[in-house]
Amino acid sequence: MNIKAIYQLLRDHQITLAPGLSDKEVSQIESIYNIQFPPDLRELLQYVLPIGRSFPIWRDFSKSTMAAIRRQLDAPLEGILFDIEHNQFWHHSWGARPNHLEEAKKIACQEYLKVPPLIPVYGHRYIPSTPAEVGNPVLSVHQTDIIYYGSNLEEYFKIEYRLKAQSELDDAKIKYITFWSQLIEG
Repeated sequence: MNIKAIYQLLRDHQITLAPGLSDKEVSQIESIYNIQFPPDLRELLQYVLPIGRSFPIWRDFSKSTMAAIRRQLDAPLEGILFDIEHNQFWHHSWGARPNHLEEAKKIACQEYLKVPPLIPVYGHRYIPSTPAEVGNPVLSVHQTDIIYYGSNLEEYFKIEYRLKAQSELDDAKIKYITFWSQLIEG
C-alpha cells in the first residue's frame, strides 16, 4: 500500500488531515469500540487521520462523536435487520427462516456475531477487520445491497475520488470475505 499516494489524494481533494494516531490511541479506540483495525487501515490512520466529510473522527471521544461512530459500526447489522423485516432477506447459512419476525431477528443478531466485523472507512464504505491482514476489500454497504468498492484500501480511495471506475473492478480477483462476499455474489 502506498500511503504517501493516499495522503496526496486526500490532500488533493481538500480532506482535512490531522496527525496520525499513536499506538496508545489505536489501542484505546480498539478497546472502546471492541474492534481491531486491519493492518493497512491502522497503518494509514497512524500516518494521517482524515477527519470530517463522513470520515470517522477516531480521536474525538466526545459523547456525540462516539455515538456517531457506534451508529456507523452498527449500521451493517441494522441494515440486515431492516431487510429481514421489510424485504424478506434471509441468509441460507442461517437455516430455515422462523415464521416470527422477532425470532428471525434474534437469529440474525446471533449469526452476525460470527461474521467478519466491518470497520467504517468513510460514510457507508467499510473494510472487514478479519482476516487481520493487508489487502481486505472495501465494501459499500447499504442494508444488504453490498458491492465491492475497492479490492484494497488504496484502490478504494482511487475509486472514491474518481481516479478509477468502480466498474473496472474484477470481482474474481478480490479477496473472499466470509459472509460479505456471499452477499455480493448473491
